[in-house]
Amino acid sequence: MYEQLQKLDEALADFQKILELDPSHKEAMIATKRLPPMIEERNEKLKTEMLDKLKDLGNLILRPFGLSTENFKLNQDPNTGGYSVNFQQQQQPNPQQNQRPNPQ
Repeated sequence: MYEQLQKLDEALADFQKILELDPSHKEAMIATKRLPPMIEERNEKLKTEMLDKLKDLGNLILRPFGLSTENFKLNQDPNTGGYSVNFQQQQQPNPQQNQRPNPQ
């Protein structure tokens, strides 16, 4: 029932409980192998959507200052796992270069 409602975590917990009570239950064995990749895929999709929305919010806040989230790069230190943030100013086109000469 939970699986039909897309409540995969609850469905997996139920099937695991069934296996505790009856280790030979075939449907529960199949489900406990099938559901974890589905849960992982759903979680990755949700994480991607959340990060995209956060990036949009960051760009909304930074835009009045002529910045975007693309100006900030995160680098992970492989030794410690910590992150450092680096600012990179993007080249802005020079408005005078884009102007056409005035024909006279």
